[in-house]
Amino acid sequence: MTVRVQTEDFDLSTEVAALRAQNPKIGAVACFVGTVRDLNDGSAVEAMELEHYPGMTEKSLEAIIEAARERWPGTEVLIIHRVGKLYPLDQIVLVATTSVHRGNAFASCEFVMDYLKTQAPFWKKEKTADGERWVDARVTDDAAMARWGIEPGNSKSA
Repeated sequence: MTVRVQTEDFDLSTEVAALRAQNPKIGAVACFVGTVRDLNDGSAVEAMELEHYPGMTEKSLEAIIEAARERWPGTEVLIIHRVGKLYPLDQIVLVATTSVHRGNAFASCEFVMDYLKTQAPFWKKEKTADGERWVDARVTDDAAMARWGIEPGNSKSA
């Protein structure tokens, strides 16, 4: 299990190679890279600032990984989440999961990303031509968690 919260960018191929090197039984790696969009809710985004509570954030991300590993035993997970000021096209987050077979790798990657969007303590503020605004959680993020049997704002299975 690897969790990193950092201001620096990351290199996808380097991170995946390091994750794979840990276990020769890995048959599949699934990755998700989230990036800053240049448009959100109809407004051009000039920049985004991500804030978090050090210590608490890492523990939350570790709990997300443990929840995934309980559902898909043998799965390894890497989460890298950036904080600070970011601009359109910048990478925000990397979720990479490994498994013996692709089905578990895909499912666990999607689960971790859905869980991260609703449970991880990050706050996003966008800068637009109209000023700054906090980015609220989306109804679709809560719906994504519901399909895993997890209620919004609750890290326990329903």
